[in-house]
Amino acid sequence: QVQLVEFGGGLVQAGGSLRLSCAASGSIWKMHAMRWYRQAPGKQRELVAGITSDDSTNYADSVKGRFTISRGGAQNTVILQMNSLKSEDTAVYYCNAQVVTTTSIHQSEYWGQGTQVTVSS
Repeated sequence: QVQLVEFGGGLVQAGGSLRLSCAASGSIWKMHAMRWYRQAPGKQRELVAGITSDDSTNYADSVKGRFTISRGGAQNTVILQMNSLKSEDTAVYYCNAQVVTTTSIHQSEYWGQGTQVTVSS
């Protein structure tokens, strides 16, 4: 019903920048929030940053001051600008959306396929 597609992962040197984008499409009636999570090898998936329908944002302590989440130009898109990248930021980054679809009154959660971010030291 809802598809999330991520773009922008890759390999970057420590101190560099990357920009991730996520586009949601499908039977979306209302988008409550979009978030970025990440999962490093051998670690649990963790929240990186989120933005709600009223544009409230939140960040993991480890990325505050370095990462910025914002809405993209197109509807139901979100951008994660990552600056001053560190080796510990290496992970697969997943886009997440909390959505009410046109076919259900209940809020559902959807995930993208993930995009690899590798920071070399």
